[in-house]
Amino acid sequence: MPERKTVLIALAAKAAIAVVKAIAGVLSGSAAMMAEAAHSVADTSNQGLLLTSLRLGSRPPDEQYPFGHRKDRFFWSFLAAVVIFLAGAVFSIGQGVLELTSGGSEGTYWPVYATLAFAFVAEGISLLRAVRQTRGEARERRVPWRAFVRETTEPTAKTVVAEDTVAVIGVVIAAIGVGLHQLTGNAAWDAAAALAVGALLVFVTYRLGSNFRALLIGAGARPGDTRRIRAVLESDPNVDEVLDLRTMYVGPRSLLVAARIDLADGGLDAEAIEQLSTSLDDRLQRAVPDVQEVFLDPTPRPGER
Repeated sequence: MPERKTVLIALAAKAAIAVVKAIAGVLSGSAAMMAEAAHSVADTSNQGLLLTSLRLGSRPPDEQYPFGHRKDRFFWSFLAAVVIFLAGAVFSIGQGVLELTSGGSEGTYWPVYATLAFAFVAEGISLLRAVRQTRGEARERRVPWRAFVRETTEPTAKTVVAEDTVAVIGVVIAAIGVGLHQLTGNAAWDAAAALAVGALLVFVTYRLGSNFRALLIGAGARPGDTRRIRAVLESDPNVDEVLDLRTMYVGPRSLLVAARIDLADGGLDAEAIEQLSTSLDDRLQRAVPDVQEVFLDPTPRPGER
């Protein structure tokens, strides 16, 4: 599974980075460095949650969960977004405020620069891996990469790309803050960098959390996909009208479609209805690759029964 490999690579990189950043933060007394250490700790925890989601979400359907456990992927990814906020954003902002109120302290700078250089390379490698994987998936879906990352219901890819992008940006922010602190002797620059990292994590938490919340409570197909689904149903000569159309994601890239259709006058026998259902099922999956479950109800309008 490519998602598992991507998460394992990210987990190894972020665990090593978290340890090195924490040591550098203690040695230097830099608030920005400690904020980055908290950021990496949060990211490491998140990779563990994503691995848990992959394991639990792959369980087959059973009597209690007839559609499977794929929504577990959304639940654990939502928890990962919460961890980013609690372990990353809150600590980073707290470090920045503490630095501003205490006036800061002078420390050794070389461990900070060495650590940030190591983190930039390691986070960059993890980001390139995640981008390479998502670019391949975007090409398969024939959509632009940015649109794919924004719209995909695959939580692992979305979370890793977001985390690694923010991690690289955070390293740059920390380097600027520490550098200006060293040049000016004003600890406010270091504190400002910590606050900026915290604000960045709050933004990412909001974007990821709102997306996974929507999927958890039953988000349906995107408007473009809904139009394509309706067009497929209405284009069949045996379908007079689509009376009701409902969709819901029951897992990553797993869309359920339920439609009540009014059949054309003249009626169809049982065998013809079965052939129609099979044909529409196939055509819907070709039109919208995320479609996995299709339920058609050939019920006439009320009053026509």
